[in-house]
Amino acid sequence: MTITLKQRLSQPHALLAPGVYDALSALVAAQSGFEALYLSGASIAYTLLGRSDVGLTTCSEVAATLSRITERVPVPVIVDADTGFGNALNTRRTVREFERAGAAMIQLEDQTFPKRCGHLDGKTVVTTKEMTGKLKAALDARTNEDTLILARTDALAVEGLEAAFDRAEAYLDCGVDALFIEALRTPEEMDAACARFGARIPLLANMVEGGKTPVQSVTALQEQGFRIVIFPGGTVRAVAHTLQGYYSNLQQYQTSTGWKKSMLDFNALNELIGTPELMVLGRHYE
Repeated sequence: MTITLKQRLSQPHALLAPGVYDALSALVAAQSGFEALYLSGASIAYTLLGRSDVGLTTCSEVAATLSRITERVPVPVIVDADTGFGNALNTRRTVREFERAGAAMIQLEDQTFPKRCGHLDGKTVVTTKEMTGKLKAALDARTNEDTLILARTDALAVEGLEAAFDRAEAYLDCGVDALFIEALRTPEEMDAACARFGARIPLLANMVEGGKTPVQSVTALQEQGFRIVIFPGGTVRAVAHTLQGYYSNLQQYQTSTGWKKSMLDFNALNELIGTPELMVLGRHYE
């Protein structure tokens, strides 16, 4: 029996959601046994546009990517909706678009629009009043009680830790389903966040390799008090590293023969994506 993300978050052990950016990465992650996936806005920018995470992606691009993923895999998807792509009315539309596309949880943040990656410097945030209005709009817009709203604050880098906590309190009062205090910088800040919010609502930890938050294991983060752990961009960083090696090798040797042990061959890839089953299904309709 498949459980909803809402039901899964009621369980005591932390949920690990790896970052994905398209249907193939989602399929491989699902086959690896993950219980949820995280569709990273940054990773869509990296892969779809070949650009930085500075607010260049659109609502429609994210919704289309999400739809292709949820059509291919049954695993719940947490989707990064950035700032809602505008004001409260834009946020309402974004939530409805993403809910129709199959989102299990929709993440909204309090940066100004256009936003930038939470681990880049130079961020700015909207007022608490504006963000609470957007969160209320998001909560009103959803049509399914199993569609969860995750509130993220980027205020720590702009206003300090206590101000970030005050914002998180205000967002919690709106009735959101989970909280995300972005770019906590030290174990002490992470402990403080968990002490204040961990027993009251699922709290998300964002693990960015080379980012501002110390990267830890899910076990350690669970012991601190986090209930959701994401590694949002690690997939793209791993893929980009592999592509650098593959293309460099191909350019140098003018053949892929020396790379065979580091790649899937034609048949193995077809097995992974389910080509034999698709051929059987096609014959059923002949």
